[in-house]
Amino acid sequence: MLSVLSLIKYSGCYMDDTNYKICRKCIMDTSDPNIVFDGSGQCDYCNNFENNIKPNWHTDSRGREELMRLAAKIKKDGEKREFDCIIGLSGGLDSSYAAYVAKEIMGLRPLLFHVDAGWNTDQAVGNIERLVDGLGLDLYTEVINWEEMKDMQTAFLKAQVADQDIPQDTAFFSALYKFAKSHKIKYVLTGGNYSTECCREPEEWGAYPGIDRMLIQDIHSKFGKRKLKSFPIVDVLSYKIFYRYVLGMQVVRPLNLVPYVKKDAEDTLERLFGWKRFQHKHHESRFTRFYEDYWMPRKFGYEKRRAHFSSLIMTGQMTREQALERISKPEMDANFLKTEFEYVANKLDMTVDELQQIFDGKNRTCLDYKNKRFVIGLGSRVMSALGLERRLFR
Repeated sequence: MLSVLSLIKYSGCYMDDTNYKICRKCIMDTSDPNIVFDGSGQCDYCNNFENNIKPNWHTDSRGREELMRLAAKIKKDGEKREFDCIIGLSGGLDSSYAAYVAKEIMGLRPLLFHVDAGWNTDQAVGNIERLVDGLGLDLYTEVINWEEMKDMQTAFLKAQVADQDIPQDTAFFSALYKFAKSHKIKYVLTGGNYSTECCREPEEWGAYPGIDRMLIQDIHSKFGKRKLKSFPIVDVLSYKIFYRYVLGMQVVRPLNLVPYVKKDAEDTLERLFGWKRFQHKHHESRFTRFYEDYWMPRKFGYEKRRAHFSSLIMTGQMTREQALERISKPEMDANFLKTEFEYVANKLDMTVDELQQIFDGKNRTCLDYKNKRFVIGLGSRVMSALGLERRLFR
């Protein structure tokens, strides 16, 4: 049996063993400073799943009926258009299976939309090609200006914040929303789901709540070197208000309405299209794989796999013992991670020593920079109170 201390040491959290606590049901722990445990030792993530998500998550006949009602509405609204919806496709499991459900179960005519930010793995590219061919769908690829992408990512690394995927996520979602807006596509289908994501990463681990233009521009103004002429940024408030309530754009998550089991979905895509499964979530991006498997756990002491595995535990797809065993060691071996460190440095036009100096620098948070975090939080609370937004996540 792995000792608690060994798990703490691997994650980089060298806290006093006596102050450490881990949920008795999942593997979320006190590396989330705001975690709360009940009298039985069960965390608030598990309690939220049982009390809020599970009662409102229907993948039986109720989900199927809702899915087909949505499909009928999307078809009707888009019957005179070339595409009735759009799906952001990364080549990873969630978006790939969402594309399959949209075409083969819902009978929709989606446009597959991919954003190339310069970090695609060969496996992701191959998966996208197989899905496009196998489903007989059209693909549009938006290529982000690499010099601007590189400058933005370098700025965020120098800012020393935990969430190093803000530049990529901003590019992915902003490009998707802008394209949908310009082509008057009303429905955006995503692979977001409860099955593998019911335990959301806490904000302290870098899960900043949305695209904050003020934050992005402040960090880039301090550490960037070039003017951004084409880098897409759709602020979260613009999306939540203008895109949704003025343009009428709707985000649909079909995977919450069908039986979605990770292994079964992988098997289906592999059997039908020759799709290749990844070792772990988010490994379709070479930078995200490096950031989540190396940078974040070693520099900040945060392990996103805790949330990923805890989601699978809550939904019965992984045992707690399996999760503890797997998280006790890195997802990728030391030699591979060393090579990836060198690759990331070279791709960002740094020496390995320069990237190491950033890694060794003092950690900061997004709240150390100009931001709209309070406004974003207030807006979410107001929209929830008015019944305009329903949030089931902890």
